[in-house]
Amino acid sequence: MLHGFFSAIDIIAVASLVLLAANVLAFALFAADKSRARRGKWRIKESVLMFFALVGGIGAALAMGLLRHKIRKTKFKIAAALGFALFLAAAFHVVHAVTIDRTVRFVELDFYVENWPAALDGYRIAFMSDFHIMPHENMTDIAEELNRRDIDLLLLGGDFAMHGQRYLYTLTEIAKVETRDGIFGVDGNHDSYRRLFDAMAERGMTPLNNSGLHIHDNFFLAGVQDFWKRSPNIAEATAGANPGDFILLVSHNPDVAMGQPTAHIGLTLAGHTHGGQIAPFGLPVYLLLPHITSYGMRFGGGFAASADGTPVFVTNGVGDYYYVPRILAPPEVVIFTMRSP
Repeated sequence: MLHGFFSAIDIIAVASLVLLAANVLAFALFAADKSRARRGKWRIKESVLMFFALVGGIGAALAMGLLRHKIRKTKFKIAAALGFALFLAAAFHVVHAVTIDRTVRFVELDFYVENWPAALDGYRIAFMSDFHIMPHENMTDIAEELNRRDIDLLLLGGDFAMHGQRYLYTLTEIAKVETRDGIFGVDGNHDSYRRLFDAMAERGMTPLNNSGLHIHDNFFLAGVQDFWKRSPNIAEATAGANPGDFILLVSHNPDVAMGQPTAHIGLTLAGHTHGGQIAPFGLPVYLLLPHITSYGMRFGGGFAASADGTPVFVTNGVGDYYYVPRILAPPEVVIFTMRSP
């Protein structure tokens, strides 16, 4: 399989070389056609030159300007301009992928809610999901940074790399995060939930399995099973809550919030969509394909709403899906500071 041979950086490097080659070839073809025109020889087809003007806009534009070739034909000037713009856009995405999108960002958000307990004003909740093939040292760095940020509660949204021992290393590093009220998590569609939950429990973490508990008076935490592989049940998970409690729900897949009542939920945290993983110009268009989510770009990242209008926050996640590069969908850890009005 492809991910056995290439890393995300390898794939980006290959794409960059192809882009460079297209521009070099465009310049060469325009130069060859100019030379043949001077000698009265057989010419390169205009359709071929037009194609390479689009895919190798910089090479074509340089050849047209330096060699004074095809500059009187409007269609070539338009094609070269479009190709130049496409090259700049591609270069922007490549640079973003190998710089900003390789660094885990820490997103700090203040969340104001009517029924948040006043005694817990300023309470800090960290959430991260979709670990997949995150390198061991990256998780170490994240744990160290979270310990510098004074976290009360850490929540995990599932999806670990369950083949081999990688998920155990990831959980071992997560367990080093110091919190006041513990670490809780749910399973995702890539997880073997029994093995995951056993490993979490061994490291002092609490699995949420269509279950919930009071973290403090009037603050109830709940988590549901994975939407694709198991049977998530919000009503069962929140059955222990009292009227008037603020209920925080954790679900790997945000689609859960569209098919079950959530009017009593104060905030749902989810992952799964990776911000689209590859998001041209920041748009998670990959999510328009129904095999990730049934709701298009609704859950592409950040705040959205459930079917009955309650807030849902979807994180990009912290790891890469095997070796598919992240492009304009940077990995992130989200930290909510909870506020009463």
